Amino acid sequence: MPVVNIQWLKGRGKETKQKLAAGIENLMIKEAGCQPGDTYIFFQETEKENFAEGGKLSG
Repeated sequence: MPVVNIQWLKGRGKETKQKLAAGIENLMIKEAGCQPGDTYIFFQETEKENFAEGGKLSG
């Protein structure tokens, strides 16, 4: 059972996440030999105000 964690900034819609989840599932089936339904995908969203790059907050 593979687990895929996606960490990104908040703001993408449900449709975008659904398309990405389906693509990842298909890729795991095709390239890694996983069975359909075996891949778990977690979307972890962070508010821009809680992200810093180069020592500076983004939001």
